Amino acid sequence: MRELSLNVLDIAQNSIAADASYIRIEVLENTKAHTLTVGIYDDGKGMTEEQVNAVQDPFYTTRTTRKVGMGVPLFKMAAEQTGGSLRISSKVGIGTNVQAIFKTDHVDFTPLGDINATILTLITMNTDRDFLFRRKIDGREFVLDTTELKGVLAGVPLSEPTVVQWIKGYLEENTEELYGGVTDEID
Repeated sequence: MRELSLNVLDIAQNSIAADASYIRIEVLENTKAHTLTVGIYDDGKGMTEEQVNAVQDPFYTTRTTRKVGMGVPLFKMAAEQTGGSLRISSKVGIGTNVQAIFKTDHVDFTPLGDINATILTLITMNTDRDFLFRRKIDGREFVLDTTELKGVLAGVPLSEPTVVQWIKGYLEENTEELYGGVTDEID
C-alpha cells in the first residue's frame, strides 16, 4: 500500500468483521528516536495462537470474497523494511492487538498518509461501534473518543453531515496544532 493509513483502514475493517464494538487506534511519533508506532486494538472475537501466526501469511484469509489476505502481511513488510517490527497478540473472546513500529528515517519508510480521512471514514461509516483515536507527536497529543462524543450529541448520529464536518475539523485542527501549534511544554 502506498500509505500506512490504508493499512490502518484494512486492519480496523478486520476488527469490525471480528464483531469488535470498541476499536482504539493510536499513532505515536517520536521525532528524536525517528519512530512511528501505529496500533490497532479491539475487543472483537480474538484469535487462537495458530490464527495469529496464519494471519501474517498472505495466502491465509477468513474472507470468502477472495483467496488471499494481504493487509497484515503488507503492514508487517512495511514495518520490517524500515528496521521496525510488527507484533500481534490476541485472545479468543477478548480481542486483538496489532502494533507496528516504523523507523521514519529509513529510505523505505512508507508515509502515514491521510490518517484523518481514514479515522473519519471509520467513525462515520460504523456508527454502531466506538472508536478512540489517539495521535501523539513527542510530548503533544490529542484524543477523539466517540463514546464521549455520542454522550454529548445525545442521540444525534455521528453520520449526520454537521457532525461529520465537526469531526473532520477537529481532526484537522488538532493535527495542525501537533505539528505547528503552541504547546505548554518547557524545553
